Formats: sequence, structure tokens, C-alpha cells
Amino acid sequence: MKKNIYSILRGKFLVSDDSFKNWRIIIFISGLAIIMIASSHSADQKVYEIARLKNEVKELRSAFVDGRGKLMRMKKESHIEKVMKEKGIAISENPPVKIKVKSQD
Repeated sequence: MKKNIYSILRGKFLVSDDSFKNWRIIIFISGLAIIMIASSHSADQKVYEIARLKNEVKELRSAFVDGRGKLMRMKKESHIEKVMKEKGIAISENPPVKIKVKSQD
């Protein structure tokens, strides 16, 4: 058992006569490790992109809510009255009257 452990630690399995099988397995496992590392990096990049997009959505949503609030304030009658007063237009004292037209048939 000690001989097997020492031969592995010294690397005799890499230079022995039947080492071609060992090299194939080592290269295969190394390839799989590289693919796994690349996949992990790709997943991390996607996570960062998702986080960035979530922050952007939050900012755009808050800008939308702010714009909608400004629009609601601008549509109020008191705001429109103030703006029209600055331009010299006042609110009519008489309410509008419906005009009914009767057909002559």
C-alpha cells in the first residue's frame, strides 16, 4: 500500500509503459474542468447583468411615477387657472349653456 501511494506521489503513473491511458483521462478531466470554469464565469456574468437590469428597471419605474405625478398636478384645475391667469385669460363667470337644435322635418 505504501508503494502505491509513493508511486502516485512521485508521478510514476505518468511515465510508465501504460501511461497513455492515464494521460487521456487526465486531459479529459482537465478539459471538463476548463468547461466547468467557463460555465461558472458565464453564469456569474449573467447574474451581474440581471442585477444591473433590475436596478435600471427600478430607476425607470421611479422616473415614470415621478412624471405621472407631475402630469396629475399639471392637469388640476387650480394649476390650469394659475397658468391661464398669467396669460391674461380668466375663468368664465357664466356656466356653459346647451344649445338644442330641432330638426325642421
